[in-house]
Amino acid sequence: MLKHIRVVPLAAESLGVRSMSTYIETKDVKILLDAGVSLCPDRFRLPPHPLEFKAIEEARRRIADAAEKAEVVTISHYHFDHHTPSYEDWLSNWTEEDKTAKQIYEGKTVLMKNPKEKINFSQRRRGWMFQKTGGKYARKLEVADHKTFVFGNTKVKFSEPVFHGPENLALGWVLMITIEYEEEKFMFAPDVQGPMSAHTLKLILSEKPSLLMVGGPPIYLAGFKVDNTQIQVGLTNLATVVKAVPNVILEHHILRDENWLKMAKPFYDKSCKTSCKVLTAAEFLGRKNLFLEAMRKKLFGEKPPSIEFEKWMHGGLKTKKHFKPPL
Repeated sequence: MLKHIRVVPLAAESLGVRSMSTYIETKDVKILLDAGVSLCPDRFRLPPHPLEFKAIEEARRRIADAAEKAEVVTISHYHFDHHTPSYEDWLSNWTEEDKTAKQIYEGKTVLMKNPKEKINFSQRRRGWMFQKTGGKYARKLEVADHKTFVFGNTKVKFSEPVFHGPENLALGWVLMITIEYEEEKFMFAPDVQGPMSAHTLKLILSEKPSLLMVGGPPIYLAGFKVDNTQIQVGLTNLATVVKAVPNVILEHHILRDENWLKMAKPFYDKSCKTSCKVLTAAEFLGRKNLFLEAMRKKLFGEKPPSIEFEKWMHGGLKTKKHFKPPL
């Protein structure tokens, strides 16, 4: 899709995990976007299936390999599927205390969401903790909100903080990133959930990206944690996006529901009419989709885990966090 900007999704819902981590390379700079990955610890009253743990293990390996090459690492916000914490957790984040985060951030220029402004309480605390732990290994920590950084002929532009989904709710704010090189633009719009915000939609359209990677609305939470009206706003705005953007990688929250494609049909119909190419991260890489979290209940029925895994599964939360599951 792009000739001069290399885009490699590393971890995503279509690759079996919660993440939008992506590696970007131009002739001037190598960038690791949002180096975090997680699993939902409890979905359908079940822990992650062994296949999900294998997926996060592989994702961690890809992120580690990308970190070896990258000079810059970004943090759009402080959810753990978008940055890596420094404590041990084999249940949700597949992290070894200090070691995992250190390997990602050591010696890097870290361009991060401001941990003090336009941020909710939980992310403020996580941002503070990151600076004291994984961030202390960075060559440089720099707040990136509404700033542009230039590396040779490559521009890396961060948006103003935009809403994590609906406007004026407790979920907080995220940064979008546009990487421009040789008249091509790759735009990274994590957790905007559609976008649901009209202002965020306006910012995306104003950038006129050649390729947009965007987080879709959380349809799996519709009528439960997110109002159905907001979901429809997210889908409607997504349909507007495909009228203007030639290539879209659709990822994240929307893919956590088995029926996501049915819900997104109007959006896909619009993309067909406009010649916009819409792919998941897996499809972009030429792989099969692995919507493992959405399929968790089915996986436990069709591919029951080993007796050893069952024993681990029924252990306490502390046990599951501090002992790797037998795979």
